Parts: sequence; structure tokens; C-alpha cells
Amino acid sequence: MVITARALNRSTLDRQLLLGRASIGVEDAVRRVVALQAQQPGSPYVALWNRVAGFDPARLDEAVAGFALVRSTLMRLTLHLVHAADYRAFREAMEPTLRGSRLHDPRFKAAGFTAADADALLPALLEYAGEARSGAEMRERLEEAWGGPVEAVVWRMIRQYAPLWHAPTGPPWSFGAAQSFVTAGGPLPVLGDPDAAAAGLAVLIRRYLEGFGPASVPDMAQFATAPRGKVREAVRLLAGELTEYEGPGGTVLYDVPGAVLPDEDAPAPPRLMAMWDSVLLAYADRGRVIPPEYRKHVIRVNGDTLPTLLLDGYVAGVWRPVEGGIEASAFHPLPARVWAELAVEAEALGGFLTARDARVYGRYDHWWVKGLPTVETRVLPGS
Repeated sequence: MVITARALNRSTLDRQLLLGRASIGVEDAVRRVVALQAQQPGSPYVALWNRVAGFDPARLDEAVAGFALVRSTLMRLTLHLVHAADYRAFREAMEPTLRGSRLHDPRFKAAGFTAADADALLPALLEYAGEARSGAEMRERLEEAWGGPVEAVVWRMIRQYAPLWHAPTGPPWSFGAAQSFVTAGGPLPVLGDPDAAAAGLAVLIRRYLEGFGPASVPDMAQFATAPRGKVREAVRLLAGELTEYEGPGGTVLYDVPGAVLPDEDAPAPPRLMAMWDSVLLAYADRGRVIPPEYRKHVIRVNGDTLPTLLLDGYVAGVWRPVEGGIEASAFHPLPARVWAELAVEAEALGGFLTARDARVYGRYDHWWVKGLPTVETRVLPGS
């Protein structure tokens, strides 16, 4: 079976709950979409607002406070919000990448630390974090165990490598500038074991296909920040559990059996997507959602991924909260009907943000100041 590029777009939207908001709880929603990128604390809330019918942010507050949903450094070496039941396998899958990038970082070595030092320090540090501890407390305990000061980069590398969850620190979005940590609950991930890492990667790949498939080996590697050879090994481990398709240009695509493939002409409603929304970053071929000519305008040189207008399933512009509502800027002319649909979304989003933090992405205004190639900008009133 051959799958077109547009059909792949519709498959992504369907599995990511973007063809229509779903009547589903927040915990189940996060499992459905696999993971929500979460280095910007408000983004998981905006992401779920786009996906869940009648989304109540208080339900997400509760799930985070009770560690049913957990925030930790995982895929693409950045913070993600995942279901606690998925954390162990995902962390084991990421072990080789996290260990190599954090404990073998040249700055870590230059500060006088080795991976063996980190291994020796971790047990006591994790025991100390059996209850939530502030970042300052954790660093102080690390220095006590080390017997002297440690550079900030050392503490950063160790905390990003360690199986730690971020503990919520309060409103408006559960996490703020002040960080707090707690040791991951349940059986801890197995670290330093190639077999556990391989098994974890197979779990992660299957879950990825459930939430983002069909997809190629390069797509899977991009999502997981794993070498393509390791991804191919994971696909082999899943032999007999996956379906193969032919994608655009003859690309081999994999999927979970029985997964729904929507019609390529399925209508896709407009959405005001969160910064770093996973659909923008989960593929090697980002043209599935971002037209190539817009990619550099949306994904900036430092990796910042701007909040976007998703129209007919594809990025068509950017948005930001401003005084008076939501400023929507299009990369190409939009018909009046589409502006009217965006206005409805903006009114609802504006009311949602005002109740929490009307300027959720205000710190990123410098990208607008530097200029974006937009052809029309409107301020759409919030409720």
C-alpha cells in the first residue's frame, strides 16, 4: 500500500487528537499522544487545550501534583511530560543518549568529573530526593558527597542524567523558574545496561508509532534522539508486530497493525498550537506538518519553536498573546472564512490564558521584534 504525503499529515493529526477535540481525561490524552514537550511550563496546557474537549487545566494540575503525569529529561534531551507508567521504559530507551551526552560531555570532564564519579554519587543523591528537594538543596547535597564545590555545569549534567522527576512548584503552570526534584517513583530505570536500553527503545518505538505513525526509521530516530542503527535493531525486535507501507518517494514506513489511516481529504480544523508542540518536531521529515519554506521561520536557530497557526493541517503562520487578545500572523494570504474560524479559536484561547497567564510566551517576543516574513497580522480578541 502506498501512502501519500497528505495522508501522512492526516494520520498525524488524527493520532494527535487534532482532527477534533476528544472527550478524554488528561492522563489518557497524554498516553494517546505519547509525550508533550515541556521545557516551557505552559506549553503542555496549551497542547492539551488544543486536543481535549472541555479541557480543564485543574485536572492537569492534579495529575502533575500526584505524579500521574511526570516531567523529566527524555527524548531529544529535553523536558517532556509523560504518563508515569511510560516513564521507566522511555528512560531506559534514552539511557545511551543521555549517558553519552551528559556524563561524557567535555565540560563535565573539564570540571574534573567522570561517568564513574557520577555513578558513585547517584545512589545517595537519589535517596536524598526520596522527597521533593529544591535545586539548591540537591546541589548542596552533591557538594557534600563530593567533598567540595561543583560547577553549575556538573550539577546540570547530573540532574539531567539522573532518573529524577520535576516536582511541581506552583502556579500558573505547575512549574516555574524555581526547580524542585524527586526521585522517580516505582522501580527505577535500569541504567548502564545495553539489554534494558534495547528493550526500552523497542517499547518507545512502538508507542511512537501508535501516536505518530506511520513513520520511517529516520523519523523514529529523530523523535528518540537515537542512532538509526539502534532504531533498526528495535524495529527488528518488533518483527511481526509492525506493518510496512510505502511512503512518498518509496520511503519505507512502519506502523502498528490495525491503526486507523484517515482519508487524506478529512477536514482539519484550525488550531493555535503550543510552542514546541510535538507534531512540529517528531519527524525527520518535518514537511509532514511544516511546509519547507516556513521551517526556518518557525524553528529558530537556537531551537526555539514558535507557537503556530495550523490551517488545513499545515503550519501557515505564528501567534502570540498581546494586549487585547491573540496576535495571529499569516505567512500567506488567508480567506475571510479562515480568519473567522481563527477568531473563534483565539477567543477561547484568550480566555483560557487570561485565567492563568495572559502573556504565557511573552519572553519570546524578541523573535517578532527581529521580524518574521508574515503577509497579514490581526489581533483577534480574547474572551
